[in-house]
Amino acid sequence: MYEEEFALRLCQLRNQKGISAREMSLAIGQNPSYINNIERGKAMPSMGTFFYICEYLRIAPHDFFDTDTKNPEKVQQLIENVKKLDDTQLESVISIVKALVK
Repeated sequence: MYEEEFALRLCQLRNQKGISAREMSLAIGQNPSYINNIERGKAMPSMGTFFYICEYLRIAPHDFFDTDTKNPEKVQQLIENVKKLDDTQLESVISIVKALVK
């Protein structure tokens, strides 16, 4: 993933949360324009800050780079709930998802 793609993905995930770049910057302990600078391609976060960003977005770092998953937080919520189902319930969910994907 290149810097431009990184910036676009951050913007996409932040907008899904309905929060401003300023609000997110302050929430992760940075100056008010920090996220905006990343999204404009003027900066890149350190590895540590990247982990704070992922934590703030409630996603795993690998989910950040999985651009095929449009809303990783919701997918994670679904997975956590699916883990609690028995085999019969899982088969029902699989059938429903297959029907929805068609």
